[in-house]
Amino acid sequence: MLDLFNSTLTSVWLTMAGVPDSLNSAVTVLQNTPWLVTPGEEADPDTEAIAQRYLKELANKGLLTNAQGVWLQAGPALLASNQGTTPLPAASLTKVATSLVSLATWGPNHRFETLVSASGPIQQGTLYGDLVIQGGGDPLFVWEEAFALGNTLNRMGIKRVMGNLVIVGNFAMNFEVKPDKAGELLREALNSESWSEEASYQYQQLPAGTAKPKVAIAGTVQVVPGNGVVGNLTPLLRHYSLPLSQILKNMNIYSNNVISQSLADLLGGHQVVAQKAAELSGVPVSEILLANGSGLGVENRISPRAAAMMFVAIQRYVEEHNLTIADLFPISGRDHHGTIEDRKIPTASVVKTGTLNDVSALAGVLPTRDRGLIWFTIINRGTDLEDLRQQQDSLLQRLTTRWGTAQPTPTAIAPRQPLQTANSVSSENRNEILYQPAVEVGNPQ
Repeated sequence: MLDLFNSTLTSVWLTMAGVPDSLNSAVTVLQNTPWLVTPGEEADPDTEAIAQRYLKELANKGLLTNAQGVWLQAGPALLASNQGTTPLPAASLTKVATSLVSLATWGPNHRFETLVSASGPIQQGTLYGDLVIQGGGDPLFVWEEAFALGNTLNRMGIKRVMGNLVIVGNFAMNFEVKPDKAGELLREALNSESWSEEASYQYQQLPAGTAKPKVAIAGTVQVVPGNGVVGNLTPLLRHYSLPLSQILKNMNIYSNNVISQSLADLLGGHQVVAQKAAELSGVPVSEILLANGSGLGVENRISPRAAAMMFVAIQRYVEEHNLTIADLFPISGRDHHGTIEDRKIPTASVVKTGTLNDVSALAGVLPTRDRGLIWFTIINRGTDLEDLRQQQDSLLQRLTTRWGTAQPTPTAIAPRQPLQTANSVSSENRNEILYQPAVEVGNPQ
């Protein structure tokens, strides 16, 4: 249908015609930018044949064809579709919706803030009052972040807290969202003399020479409901999370349900996420039906077309911020951990998986030589999940065989920033000291 807009041929033709590189690049991007299309449009015969072969193989194993979703699109061209606009149980493809709305709401550089304050004076290394933690919704505050916070307090000269550890606002730690339990984890992390085996193990993963925090809290963990006010406080330091883009990358690599649900809650809930995701991706709201922000449960239903279009919407948005979807989702052949660790997805594909007891899903973008970027969704219902994953990988491999491998990886989907994780160096660099007590600075002996 659109062979003239083959990315390779178009580029060669423009170069021979003397067209400036800037315009050449613009046309290439245009070719790789899908429009919203409907299953009623004529599909590509070759790709449709490959898709039908895939569906027939599933049918031969006893799986209902109308329970399997397929959507393949290149630019404005529909390549193949099965149940393309039908909402199907999508499992963790729900996280694509959460990612899209999070980016549109906060931007990729947004950092969540955790404010640490004191309710009393600080004298000779001792805080005579409470240490107050005002959470700002950071969904990736983990052991390493807490160690860094404790080390910063030590550098400020604070070694002991005679009062309580008070938790206010939206604070979670190690994916524990109950504030009292999160507070207990933080209390442990701040004092290396009380570390559990798990805390000690996480510390051992940090760069050699990382200091061990020693902030002993005499009191207990107290939780102030809601965003209640806790008397007169002296702000000590403000801890910033990783940028949202890095939080989303970590979330999507490991398909972390707690991070996704936490973000959805901050956004106003799953219904808000579903409505905004539909608006941003240009699909009817009837194609994105969510029951939560993580994808747990078959009640979360997304059409194959909607999943692909949400990926496209994310790509269009982050391009304006000098990022690509590869900065937000796992890259086959590069990200060797998480949900695609043992998959045989064609190299350089950027994807998101989804898994429930009887659901296996895969969506993203496949770079090819002859058809540019192929935006795809595959949603399967069946209980042999390992076989379904193998069949999905085989389908993408057949498409690569048909259309060729893109060499090198198109810049449009190449990562533009390295993956960041929580560690003592980066975490401590994200601590902004707001008040310096009039005591000797230094780590406790």
